[in-house]
Amino acid sequence: IMASGMSVLSSLIEGGMSHRDAVAKMFKENRHVIFTGNGYSAEWPVEAQKRGLPNLHTTPVAVATFNSPKAKELFKSMGVFTDEECDARTEVMFENYTTTLNIEVGTLLDMVETGILPACAKDMATYASMPALAGERKDVYIGIKTESDKLKALFEKKPHDLRAEATYFCDIIKPQMLAVRAMVDKAEGLLEAGLYPYPTYEEIIWSHHS
Repeated sequence: IMASGMSVLSSLIEGGMSHRDAVAKMFKENRHVIFTGNGYSAEWPVEAQKRGLPNLHTTPVAVATFNSPKAKELFKSMGVFTDEECDARTEVMFENYTTTLNIEVGTLLDMVETGILPACAKDMATYASMPALAGERKDVYIGIKTESDKLKALFEKKPHDLRAEATYFCDIIKPQMLAVRAMVDKAEGLLEAGLYPYPTYEEIIWSHHS
């Protein structure tokens, strides 16, 4: 993109325009992309949309844009990639994304099934004779099972086309992973000390002080 911009600037100067006028012309035409506020704030995406700027907010969207006709033409004109090389890189990026999320989903489900749920069952058994003390434990622990079963069912329905699979993981699977995570986070604050099978946030953050 920088090379393309410099090429345009060079063409203006070589066409007879002064250095100052060429830079001023480019600045005037592209001034709308400059944002001097907080680029991490919620206001910037809104402002960017008003200015007609793209917001490639997910990996599938960004990868698809990398392989758009406009991007291909840019890469080809600068001698960076051919159309075929863009296609190949896009396939690799989609495959890397889906492979990573396939592993993450499998790992999450394994951790829940072999670690979290057994710990929840042990903790729940502690309150068998005094259920009134259990509080929200039953609902939270059952909620983990419910949400992880939903994730498992959605995972089994994933499409097999790379681009469609990447979009499905992003829009459907990741939100459900967060739903499982939210329930497990609640359980972490309820389980009897020593039962939680993985390092807690407290242990991760403060263990170096011990």
